[in-house]
Amino acid sequence: MRIFLAFMAAMLLSSSVNFAQDTNDKTNTEIKASPVVKMARDFLMVQVAYNNWVQKPDSVNTKTFGYAFNTHLCYDFPINKTKLSFAAGLGINLSVVYLNQMALIDTHTVSPLNTQATFVADTNHFKKYKFATAYLTAPFELRYYGNIVNRNKGFKAAIGLEIGTLLGAHTKAVTTVDGTTVKFKTDTKRYVSPWNFAATARIGWGNFTLFGSYNLTNVFKDNAGPPITPMSLGICLSGL
Repeated sequence: MRIFLAFMAAMLLSSSVNFAQDTNDKTNTEIKASPVVKMARDFLMVQVAYNNWVQKPDSVNTKTFGYAFNTHLCYDFPINKTKLSFAAGLGINLSVVYLNQMALIDTHTVSPLNTQATFVADTNHFKKYKFATAYLTAPFELRYYGNIVNRNKGFKAAIGLEIGTLLGAHTKAVTTVDGTTVKFKTDTKRYVSPWNFAATARIGWGNFTLFGSYNLTNVFKDNAGPPITPMSLGICLSGL
C-alpha cells in the first residue's frame, strides 16, 4: 500500500512538473510570436496645398491664394534592418495660380509672330483669371519610419524628387457681360514646359504629414515665357 501511494505521489509530481514546463514553453512561444501588425507602406498619398509662384519677374502679379491637389500611388521597398525605405510611384499633380489684375497672352492665334507667353495689364477687368497645369508625375522618396511595425503610427519623414510630364495647361477668365457671367478658357500647352522636376519633403506623425515642393524647372519653356518658379506647401494624407 505504501509503495502504491508513493508511486501515485511520484506520478502526480511528475505531471505537475510537465504541466508547468508545457505552460512555460507556451508562454515563451506566445511572447516570441507576438501579433504582427500589417505594415502600412504609404501606398496612397493625397495632398492638398497652398500653391504660388515664388520666383517671378516684378512685372508679373499673382494673388496670395493659389492651390494644388496631388494624388500618388507608391510602392515601398524597405531597406533591410533599418528604419529606411525607398518608394517609387505614379500620380497626377494639379496646380492653380490666380493672376492679380493681369492677363496672359499665350496663344499664336493672337499674333502669328507671338513666340512667348506675355503677361499684360487686365483691361477687361476680369473677376478671376487663373492659370492651371496638370502633370503626370513619378514621385521618388527616401523614407524614414520611427515605427516599422505599424507605419500608420509614429514619426515619419521623407525627401524626394518628382518627375512630371505635361498633360494639359489652360487659362480661365471670368467676367460679367450685361449681367451674365461669361467664362473664357484658352489652352496654353504651346509655351508651358513639357517636363517638370521638383524637390519634395514630408514630415509628420502617423497618417498625416506636412509636405513641401519646390520646382527645379520653370513654368514656361526656355525663351517661351518669363522665368517663373512655383512652390507648394500643404498637408499629405497617406496610408495603405
